[in-house]
Amino acid sequence: MQSISKEIARHLHDVHFGGNWTSVNVKDTLSGISWQEAVTKLHSFNTIAMLVFHMHYYVQAILQVVRGLPLDAHDNLSFNVSPIRSQEDWEILQSETISDAAALSMLIEQLPVEKLSENFTGEKYGSWYRNLHGLIEHTHYHLGQIVIIKKLLNER
Repeated sequence: MQSISKEIARHLHDVHFGGNWTSVNVKDTLSGISWQEAVTKLHSFNTIAMLVFHMHYYVQAILQVVRGLPLDAHDNLSFNVSPIRSQEDWEILQSETISDAAALSMLIEQLPVEKLSENFTGEKYGSWYRNLHGLIEHTHYHLGQIVIIKKLLNER
């Protein structure tokens, strides 16, 4: 078996790029969604753009910590997506989401296994292992929402 760090990195990579157990990933799911669809509000659901921003917000926050910077994330800001007013705006959000996920998975792969049992940035957040797995679970959760919203948009 590979090291646990490599396994965690692979799971994060796979939820973004494919090859996971669910056969659903961020990159393929977002493919073909126009910027207008990404900002379309259905019922009381968040928009696809909001969900992508939200998922990326936490990837970006953990990426900064892995890079040795302090944790600078606030739950109340995690849905504050900048207005998407063009295909270019939408593509930038997608590109940043995908590239940061790739960078984070590469850095997680290099984490010493001992690091996984240490507190993430403080005792209140629990271990690195808990936070990295939580990030993957969080991404799967919101990816499922995006899949449903995309299906509903396609039925319109």
